[in-house]
Amino acid sequence: MIIHSVELNNFRNYEYLKLQLDPGVNIFYGNNAQGKTNILDAVYVGCTSKSHKLSKDREMIRFDRNEAHIRINLTKKEVPYRIDMHLKKNSAKGIAVNGIPIRRSSELFGIANVVIFSSEDLNIIKDGPSERRRFMDLELCQLNKIYVYNLISYTKVVNQKNKLLKEYEFRKDADDFIDIYNQQLVQYGSELIRIRSGFVDSLNSLIRGIHADITDGLEEISVGYEMQTTAEAFADNLNKSRPQEIRAGMSLVGPHRDDLIFTINGIDIRHYGSQGQQRTAVLSLKLAEILMVEEITGERPLLLLDDVLSELDRKRQNQLLGTIREGQTLITCTGLDDFIDHRFHIDKIFHVSNGSVTGEN
Repeated sequence: MIIHSVELNNFRNYEYLKLQLDPGVNIFYGNNAQGKTNILDAVYVGCTSKSHKLSKDREMIRFDRNEAHIRINLTKKEVPYRIDMHLKKNSAKGIAVNGIPIRRSSELFGIANVVIFSSEDLNIIKDGPSERRRFMDLELCQLNKIYVYNLISYTKVVNQKNKLLKEYEFRKDADDFIDIYNQQLVQYGSELIRIRSGFVDSLNSLIRGIHADITDGLEEISVGYEMQTTAEAFADNLNKSRPQEIRAGMSLVGPHRDDLIFTINGIDIRHYGSQGQQRTAVLSLKLAEILMVEEITGERPLLLLDDVLSELDRKRQNQLLGTIREGQTLITCTGLDDFIDHRFHIDKIFHVSNGSVTGEN
């Protein structure tokens, strides 16, 4: 998959920007707070409909405007695509693919496969469970349409049930509706659990060798899927937890409360690992993610590296840069010294300053 061009109107600090990208390694360098990350985030939004940094569309729109546009031209398996995205402050985004509007943002998943690695991702293991679930969800949504459908449906039912639980004492029909919601949660949630379990199994088959290489065989990593309930026991656990859910005013059972466990030499590094172990594990996780996408889709994903090299020591920089052997990569950094020191091949350089991007030879 290759992105040929990116065009932005009123996205973050860019009033207008059009970039022609190289099929290889593209580097955006400049001082902090100039707009480098905004370019990578725009690409990520255009490919997935989701921001890696922000939660609301209105936050992606230039401060003095009501709308923003993203246009991406790409080729995947020799098929051309043009993605147009219209972000609005006060209504839902509009998306068109090759000039044809799509009804749901989820229909965008699968057209482009993107792996993003930012400095914030280095904290994914020590952050809360929601960040690790988000990692699973974003990756699986790009790879599995069935997962997308079940995740959207499951999330909708959880929200409906939570609303009902908060109003429980005022609703005579509350128990009847809880029964209906629980049936739907089992239907959609069991499929999420099944697909996540397979994902973690595949992840383990890749991450162990990668991590052993990085640590010279001194550490053995394992990723576990910490299910809040199994698919088989889901319905029974929902029934048992009803009194507690009514008291809490929220749904307490299901895959929306799952987590990933990262162990090194049998020790849970979420709680007992050093910062170095946690960061190395995240690097291994991202490298495994790249390989998994390539295995499943048959194509190298677009790789976005957002100011992550400065957070890694030289050995881990070498490990990461060594994976960029083919495919398209977009990298942000404050300077080019690291790449010169590593004698790393760069295909195109852009200098970013105060929302202005200049190509360099």
